[in-house]
Amino acid sequence: MKYAIICAAGPIEEVVDLAEYDQQDTVYIGVDRGALYLLEKGIQPHEAVGDFDSVSKEQFEKITSAVEIVHRVNEEKDETDTELAVQRALTYDPDYIILTGVTGGRLDHLQSALHLLYRVQSEHRRVKFKIHNTTNDIRVMLPGVRRVKKDERYPYTSFFSFGPVVTGLTLTGFKYETVNERLEIGTTRFTSNETVADVCTISFRDGICLMVRSSDS
Repeated sequence: MKYAIICAAGPIEEVVDLAEYDQQDTVYIGVDRGALYLLEKGIQPHEAVGDFDSVSKEQFEKITSAVEIVHRVNEEKDETDTELAVQRALTYDPDYIILTGVTGGRLDHLQSALHLLYRVQSEHRRVKFKIHNTTNDIRVMLPGVRRVKKDERYPYTSFFSFGPVVTGLTLTGFKYETVNERLEIGTTRFTSNETVADVCTISFRDGICLMVRSSDS
């Protein structure tokens, strides 16, 4: 599996340990200050993208001297820096695109990242997208069957409707299993479920489902 890692400029405490994605063909893209985060972790970004309004002149010079491809864009633009980074990541034809450093700090940035995740997952169904920070694994799921492995780091799993009503929601391998349930926007009933089996199955017929796997820290 080929990964493209996008490290944004959110609080560095939110940036996940990237060792689990480290492969020979993994692509790293730094967004604004996120490029510095990667360099500080000893990771060489393939590209850096953004208006770089969150870094000093000296820090930007450090980025440009270390990163071969730097896309500096105008502050006044229609796309967010993270969206531009996703567009660049897609050019590498990855199987997975992982976003980190997009949570914490400003809540509008988190909402922007969630809605971006929804749109790009809908448009690029072959690629799997997720937001990953130190305490959460967030994914948008399309209709069909998805299997997830039990992960001791994230004992709690919650499901939310993130678009049209989710119908036919069936959960197996969880503490609270369901069959053919309806998940509407505003419903909190499917919060804080727990994985029991080594492999759990999520399936539904219609709608868009947001899955959040969380730790208790």
